[in-house]
Amino acid sequence: MTDNETRGLGLAPATAGDYRELARRRLPRQLFDFLDGAAYDELTAGENRRAFQRLRLRQRVMCDVSQLKFSTRVLGQDLALPLVLAPLGLAGILARRAEVQAARAAAAAGVPFCESTVSVCSLEEVRAATAAPFWYQLYIMRDRGFARDLMARAQAAGCPVLVLTVDLPVMGARYRDIRNGMGGAASPAGKLRKTWDLLSHPRWLLDVGIRGRPLGFGNLTAAVPFARSLPQFKAWVDGQFDPRVTWDDLAWVRQHWPGRILLKGILDADDARLAAAAGADGIVVSNHGGRQLDSVAASADALPRIVDAVGDRLDVLLDGGIRNGLDVVKALALGARACMLGRAWGYAVAARGEAGVAHMLSMMRAEMAVALALTGVTDVAALDRAALLDASP
Repeated sequence: MTDNETRGLGLAPATAGDYRELARRRLPRQLFDFLDGAAYDELTAGENRRAFQRLRLRQRVMCDVSQLKFSTRVLGQDLALPLVLAPLGLAGILARRAEVQAARAAAAAGVPFCESTVSVCSLEEVRAATAAPFWYQLYIMRDRGFARDLMARAQAAGCPVLVLTVDLPVMGARYRDIRNGMGGAASPAGKLRKTWDLLSHPRWLLDVGIRGRPLGFGNLTAAVPFARSLPQFKAWVDGQFDPRVTWDDLAWVRQHWPGRILLKGILDADDARLAAAAGADGIVVSNHGGRQLDSVAASADALPRIVDAVGDRLDVLLDGGIRNGLDVVKALALGARACMLGRAWGYAVAARGEAGVAHMLSMMRAEMAVALALTGVTDVAALDRAALLDASP
């Protein structure tokens, strides 16, 4: 069925797809495409969803499922749900101070929020808004001194986990951003069209464009003091991705980060083994939401082999394609310790702010409850491949 056939009267959002539609209506086209788009022909982004849709659960009956347990422990931290709000660059252009709103919703739900290096809100702003510990995402930049300063700021903010993104030595080819002028300079006519795109969405313009200022990269202000606009910040950021990074650089990170290190962007079992040998505490099986290299494995397809390779040594999380609680149960059955949500919370915060993120997380929990009960599993920690009809790697 199509979205229109399943949406009914549309009186309230019932799925992440509903929040996606609400976000599409509310956001300027260039910003929605920035959130929703992926690399090249976007095949991998679609395959992330199809991989979960192919998985079939094994329904069991006549089991006592009156008491369900959703909590888990990841990287030494207790989570009320096996979920993490993934780092989402420039989330603050989707809703007013979106990172703060999402962090509050995550704290209320008992799950971690992960602040992106390229967030609109700074580490310090998020720290001031919530007492709950949140995670911090970092790229190994060309400017190692500034990367070291960011790690020091994250430590001062009480972040227990550093999420090191390792699949971005170069920027992927994101055609939607190029077509919309998000990836570079636009002609005078293009600038007029971009401006009209913003002005024709008055709710977003008031909430974000006016009330949501300042709109820059909050964590990078000290590095780019001359920047007065997002394109100026972006030019500096794009020059900081370092194609020279190797596994040896993880030792440098460890020198400056005393907490847990989670490597995000692992798709191959050999790389997972190298991550374990290099001293990582955990990994995220991820293809960057299909935003880097197209035609690579879907995250859910890559997960079983990686769990088999290093699941006894590392905490393994999954990112990519999660849109409902059913997907979470399937990922945990394949061996993930928890799942990261990226676009799902981006759609929700764009549509309804903090309340949208809170509702999305509550929907995930309710959907997980149904899936657990009807598979006869009472504890997320007990999920394994026996809960799936066919989970051969």
